[in-house]
Amino acid sequence: MDNEKEYIRSLLPRRSAFLEELRRKSSLTESYAPIVAPDTEQFIVTLLALKKPRRVLEVGTAVGYSSILMADNLPPDSEIITVERYKKHAEIAVDNIFKVGYESRIRVIEGEAAEVLSWLDGDFDFIFLDAAKAQYIEFLPELLRLLNSGGILLSDNVLFHGMTGDDGSVVRRKITIVKRLRMYLEAVTNHPLLTTTLIPIGDGVALSVKK
Repeated sequence: MDNEKEYIRSLLPRRSAFLEELRRKSSLTESYAPIVAPDTEQFIVTLLALKKPRRVLEVGTAVGYSSILMADNLPPDSEIITVERYKKHAEIAVDNIFKVGYESRIRVIEGEAAEVLSWLDGDFDFIFLDAAKAQYIEFLPELLRLLNSGGILLSDNVLFHGMTGDDGSVVRRKITIVKRLRMYLEAVTNHPLLTTTLIPIGDGVALSVKK
């Protein structure tokens, strides 16, 4: 399986020098915040090419890598709103977005996602969920309100290092997160407004389309 993953990743296209540098920094220090897995990243780019969203919501900005990636692969008149709870990460993200000249296209909102989602306006074509995993289930009602019919909700890290689908690998301090992720996956795979499939790329993604 590891050889298969390495082969797939060897075929992935290179990103801009700026994004490559952000990925390098992320690999060197945990304090810089983790970023999306390379194969998940390419999946996002493919979905954007298919959907061509005009309005995108990201929950979990980190240092702005995914927002910049999406802006790189969307037309100039698209809008990206991204929410980040940690002040330090939000400040780094704003600086990175400014450096690539996307400050008019990407809006960073610092705050708790549950609160921010409650007052945001709807009509998003694409939502990328990559925040606190234990809170995914809490976010779901507002995400459904904000997502257009036919819109895509992509939830990252749903397999959570293999723990979500394997009781034997669950670390004790992560039990609550795993339980809540399982609740979320049960909800999105059985929700009457969603068609969902789980895909084992990166750390696992749930791809949901609103009916």
